[in-house]
This record gives sequence, structure tokens and C-alpha cells, in this order.
Amino acid sequence: MAKEIRKKHVAREWAESIVIALLAALVIRTFIIEAFKIPSGSMKPTLEIGDRIFVSKFIYRYKEPQRGDIVVFRYPENPKKYFVKRLIAMGNEVVGIEDGNITIDGELVKNPEILQKFYYYNKGQYGLQDSEVQVPDENFYFLGDNSAFSKDSRYWGYVPRKNIVGKAFLRFWPLWRIGLVR
Repeated sequence: MAKEIRKKHVAREWAESIVIALLAALVIRTFIIEAFKIPSGSMKPTLEIGDRIFVSKFIYRYKEPQRGDIVVFRYPENPKKYFVKRLIAMGNEVVGIEDGNITIDGELVKNPEILQKFYYYNKGQYGLQDSEVQVPDENFYFLGDNSAFSKDSRYWGYVPRKNIVGKAFLRFWPLWRIGLVR
């Protein structure tokens, strides 16, 4: 009889531990950090196909997204899909692409310096040569680092604030590419 009680006690402890671990994992994934796999080359060379990244899902509750951040968001045309792109412009800013460079409100963007590393092509309805677009309030404009092969805000427009999932901050796979995402 004592053995039976002990077996039930051990089984109950295991079950409780498993339930607690599952709940903790669910809370962490839902509100704190989530892993994503990079499916395309639109962010090369920063992120390669197959890279796996961690995304902070809580950071934008405490601070505003910053120009140059690499952000995961729900694709505006199909919110079941997730995209990873670099934040270029925020609500009420006028963005243009001029000779491969980004302009905001008519001024060449020099900060963050990361934007100077990439050549941005004039393509799509929202990125035409000699034209500028104003980002609506509570929306963002995103571009892929691999501008020649990226379908981004130049094609489908703006991303509403509610579609933002979080900021990519760490590449954890493959092992030889582990590091902060910038």
C-alpha cells in the first residue's frame, strides 16, 4: 500500500512539473521571447536563409521602435505570415529613395550608419524614383537589406503598429553565426 501511495505521489509530482513547464514555455513564447526561422534572402547579408533568431516581444511595450531596428511583424496583406525587415521610417515621416540612399523628410539618412551599408533600389508603387511617400500615423515603412530581391514596403505599403511582433536581437543558429542582430 505504501508503495502504491509513493507511486501516485511521484506521478503527481511529474505531472505538476510538466504542466508548470508547459505553462512557463507558453507564457515566455507568447509575451517575452519567440524564435523565428529566416525563410528568404531578403535580409542578406545581415540574415541568411535558414538563420534562426530570437525576437523580443516585450521591448516595444516600453520603448518605441527605432530606425534601423530589425523587426518581425505580421504581413499586412496576410496577417498569418510573419516578415522580418529593417525599420526605415515611422508615422508622419516622408520617405524617399534617392541614388540608393534613404531620405526622410527630404534629408539624407546618416544615422543609424547601418543604412549607409546597403543600396536601396527604386521599385514598387511606394518606392519609385523621384517620388516620396508619407507614412501614415501609427504605421511603419520597412525595407529588406537585400533591396534588389526584397518584397517590402516599396511594394505593399505600410505596416500598422498593431502588426509589430518584436525586435530581432540574437541569431542563435547556425552555431558559427551566433551573435547579436544589427
